Amino acid sequence: MDKFRIVGGTPLNGEVQVSGSKNSALPALAACLLTHEPVTLRRIPQVKDIITMEKLLAFTGAAIQDGSGTVEVHARSLEKPEAPYDVVKTMRASSLVLGPLVARTGRARVSMPGGCAIGARPINLHVQALEQLGASIEQSYGYVEAQAPDGLRGGEIHFDRITVTGTEDVLMAAVLARGETVISNAAREPEVQDLANLLTKMGAQIEGAGTSTIRVAGVERLHGADHTVIPDRIEAGTFLLAGAISKGELIVNGCVPEHVWALVIKMRQAGAEVEEIDGALRVRCSRRPKATDVTTEEYPGFATDLQAQYMAWMATAQGISFVTETIFENRFMHALELARMGANIRIEGRQAIVAGEEKLMGAQVIASDLRASASLVLAALVADGETIIDRVYHMDRGYERIEGKLASVGAKIERIQ
Repeated sequence: MDKFRIVGGTPLNGEVQVSGSKNSALPALAACLLTHEPVTLRRIPQVKDIITMEKLLAFTGAAIQDGSGTVEVHARSLEKPEAPYDVVKTMRASSLVLGPLVARTGRARVSMPGGCAIGARPINLHVQALEQLGASIEQSYGYVEAQAPDGLRGGEIHFDRITVTGTEDVLMAAVLARGETVISNAAREPEVQDLANLLTKMGAQIEGAGTSTIRVAGVERLHGADHTVIPDRIEAGTFLLAGAISKGELIVNGCVPEHVWALVIKMRQAGAEVEEIDGALRVRCSRRPKATDVTTEEYPGFATDLQAQYMAWMATAQGISFVTETIFENRFMHALELARMGANIRIEGRQAIVAGEEKLMGAQVIASDLRASASLVLAALVADGETIIDRVYHMDRGYERIEGKLASVGAKIERIQ
């Protein structure tokens, strides 16, 4: 099992390139199941979740050609509209194929999502929405089985709580449903907008993506398209925080600044200099940050996927900060590992109280999930001595060659077995 060995204390300086968005590429790959024509997707990150999704598409009968960040999917026929447990047990995005499969073939059998153990991700929101579109759904033995032999029909969908994957799943189902579908309390994340842009290129009729109400006029069939996914805003935010915590000067290239604006605002309040330069962001921070509170929210609020990394930075701040998690109920597992490195963190329900320490110390730690992995890497960059991070396969699910990117700007990091 791979580990990271990191020796802290070196400021990061230089330029780093952001990869394509994993959370945008996954629904884009699922959308390829909606047409019998080839779809070409570009800027696809080479991470484990993508490899798993490609295996899943191949299992259904789609042909996959993958090379140098460009993937072509040709789902001419779907012989097995299923997502078996053995294929998707490590990935929570398996539910994204439920809508496309039932919309295209009239049936789907999908294993319940796996992935990080950071809290409940109820698939019941997907199920209830698809039932409103006319699907008959049963849940048994760890699988969701959907039937719509006469096809889906448009309907009124209201999510009781905002769900990104739920919005994406229903959006993909609605594009082939008869009549109009209205999705209210829809997620507004950039990844949802990117999916809508791809579907529109494929011939879908969609209005309102990026707002809380999305309208879809169903069409009889979709065609092929060529699409480049957006940059990964979570990777961009992680690099911004890496530059700040290491007290360096880092330019984050290839990002969309507005996608991380909630983080940028908080970083500026804490004392970091962050400026936009020609479609990139430059971060400088020569001293300890000022403790600054943060609360996670749905987009355009502060992303839950950046909470752990931000907490690592606040663990080095002057003063006491409050980090409040409103999206997932079990997303403070990294706090115990940060404490092994000298961080002073107390958890009270959904709030972490972080008393900043002048120094963190290298230690042996274990990553519990994808973003917790990133928080430990950030802490290790500034800690005294050597840190060994175990279970970095979590990080490999969502970050493309992160150790190489960090090493290129001065980090003393290596992958070991």
